[in-house]
Amino acid sequence: MSNQTQPEEPISIPDNLDGVAYLYGHPLLNSLSPPLHKTVYGALGLNWLQIPLSSVYGTSETYPPPYTKSPAIETFIASIRSNPKFVGSSVTMPHKVAIMPHLDDLTEHARQAGACNTIFLRDDPVTGKRQLVGTNTDCDGIREALVKNSPNPERFRGRPALIIGGGGTARTAVYVMRRWLGSSKIYIVNRDAAEVAAILEEDRQRNPEALATAPLIHVTDPAEAARLEAPAAIVSGIPNYPPKTAEELNARAVIQAFLGDKTTADKQEGVILEMCYHPVPWTEIAQLASDGGWKVIIGSEALIWQGLEQAHLWTGKDIAHTPEIVQKVRDLVDATLAERAAERAAAAK
Repeated sequence: MSNQTQPEEPISIPDNLDGVAYLYGHPLLNSLSPPLHKTVYGALGLNWLQIPLSSVYGTSETYPPPYTKSPAIETFIASIRSNPKFVGSSVTMPHKVAIMPHLDDLTEHARQAGACNTIFLRDDPVTGKRQLVGTNTDCDGIREALVKNSPNPERFRGRPALIIGGGGTARTAVYVMRRWLGSSKIYIVNRDAAEVAAILEEDRQRNPEALATAPLIHVTDPAEAARLEAPAAIVSGIPNYPPKTAEELNARAVIQAFLGDKTTADKQEGVILEMCYHPVPWTEIAQLASDGGWKVIIGSEALIWQGLEQAHLWTGKDIAHTPEIVQKVRDLVDATLAERAAERAAAAK
């Protein structure tokens, strides 16, 4: 079904709720955000709910499924400005960049990542007027996933890092590696050279001073990758598809050179965050890294911590340091991913 014929999802404000958050994007069929936030609100005793603004309807036999569209940005912004129950919103594709000019302010996270995945409320210190502020909690998600799951996070400092991919995750990872990990240089491997060129140009304009302290280095030769100083941290942000084109095959060879193999596994001390967790949390890249001796952190870790930071911004509660709530969220995410993996395995038989 084309965008022209998709019905638009209405913006609902249920009378029975005290607070409403939204998940704004399209499509949202597999998002774990609404149940994650529902778990947090329940644990805090809040009569709140996160409502997805774009959904799927029809039956399981309908293919392709007839999606609804998320409302236009102007419609969405006007609605949340006038909604007294609005507490915040997650923002996903295709709106993460386009929504930024419509907001009252942006945090450094959003500016450096070049995208907004979260809207929160703030009172203007001068006028007292309610402001819509855009930030990017994916920064928090990637940082916390790496730091909390690493035996010795201090080992990141002064060591190279590696980014696999050329999209929004790559941009966010650059910011995280520089600001919090203290990476000495950042290698980038991607099948599309134009995407990497865009990242490098944006970086030159945004962070000219960082080029001397933690330069970005596009690596395209497997032999060069094998010679370079090994990265201490890796973030992979590409889909879990087998490489087919010449560019994809070459990128995979470069990745393999960085990761090593079973003969070098006992020498590895680094970690890799595999951001792709759908439809299965264990990807080809994760397996290659594990074979090479890397500690693999699955992407649901970043999902959890970015969601908890969203909830912190919306509720004002320090949820990340409330172990019982963190565990409830983790149990929900783990159970949901295990259920989906089982369904996929059953369907493949």
